[in-house]
Amino acid sequence: MRLKDKKAIVTGAASGIGEATAKLFAEEGAQVLAVDRPESAILEVHKGVASIVPMAQDITEDGAPERIISEAKARLGGVDVLMNNAGVSGRTFVEEIPLEEWDRIFNVNVRAQFLLCKLALPVMKDSGWGRIINVASVMAERTDYGLAPYCASKAGVAGLTRTIALEYGKFGITANYILPGPIYTGMTQQNFDQEYIRTVWEKKTAVRRLGQPIDIARGALFLASDESEYVTGIGLTIDGGLTLRT
Repeated sequence: MRLKDKKAIVTGAASGIGEATAKLFAEEGAQVLAVDRPESAILEVHKGVASIVPMAQDITEDGAPERIISEAKARLGGVDVLMNNAGVSGRTFVEEIPLEEWDRIFNVNVRAQFLLCKLALPVMKDSGWGRIINVASVMAERTDYGLAPYCASKAGVAGLTRTIALEYGKFGITANYILPGPIYTGMTQQNFDQEYIRTVWEKKTAVRRLGQPIDIARGALFLASDESEYVTGIGLTIDGGLTLRT
């Protein structure tokens, strides 16, 4: 029960990494506000789990961060852990990227994370304890064809998180980000269900398999717990050894 009596928010919690993290946090004693878009399965996937409160909310809508933090205060009694997991991607060469696509990716991956952090931090300061966990990507430090907005946004997540760690450590708040590698989720399923793509990426990792959402959730659990109280401002790479080679 490493998160006993903690109050946690997890975004993108209807599937993949967010779903696995919300469930693991609950198993470890936390009360969890699980947030995802209204069109997702958020109201179904956590049914029957008393310690998980689902919330159907698009995090990019005007006023969404305020509603999410208010819901956490009302339903959970506060915010101890904020796991900004919701994210989107796309694949277009730079000269062909519509501005709307650039803005869409940054609105989800950076702007919404920033606003949720901004509103959660005063609540954490009042209690003298807090954990910010932002999900970036190994692509925050590397790149691939067609991923300019995705890579740039994930690098932004890293920079944001490091600065929060520096500014708020004196208040008992840590801030870290996770750099997932090739994880089999709803966002990557279409590619990894193709055997030739899956095989290539499995061979790229040292452990010779794709990551699963629970692999990231376990890293998030460590960063959310008291065990990580002297860990802040770092990027935790969970990639099966993908980035050991160039």
